[in-house]
Amino acid sequence: MFRQITETVFASPQIDVAMIAEAKALGIVRIVNNRPEGESEDQTPGDAIAAAAREAGIDYVAIPVTHAGFSQAQVDAMEQALDVEGPVLAYCRSGTRSTLLWALARAKAGDSPAVIASKAAGAGYDVSPVRQLIEMLSAGR
Repeated sequence: MFRQITETVFASPQIDVAMIAEAKALGIVRIVNNRPEGESEDQTPGDAIAAAAREAGIDYVAIPVTHAGFSQAQVDAMEQALDVEGPVLAYCRSGTRSTLLWALARAKAGDSPAVIASKAAGAGYDVSPVRQLIEMLSAGR
């Protein structure tokens, strides 16, 4: 279920409390929730994930992203969330928003757009919806 984008970044569709043990077994040190609360009736509330993560010794950060798009504040927050010693698991409904936000944060940090796209594709995600923004962020460094 967890798709590995890089050595230290995983993306996933919605997780539940039972999956925290799997994250812990992978060495995940931070979970990033990119899903707004109440997006669907079947989603596990962020508070429940946060509590289970804390109990397992895993840091939890919420950076909700709606279908309206990405803000600079979200990109900055994701860049900070990824700046940790150890693997990070980001999740949303399908893993796509988490991957796109990761891509934007890495572009802002100066990673090559082609490498970003390749790593995302290797995990089964397509960054083409934000490719132009990736190019702009990368060039602006």
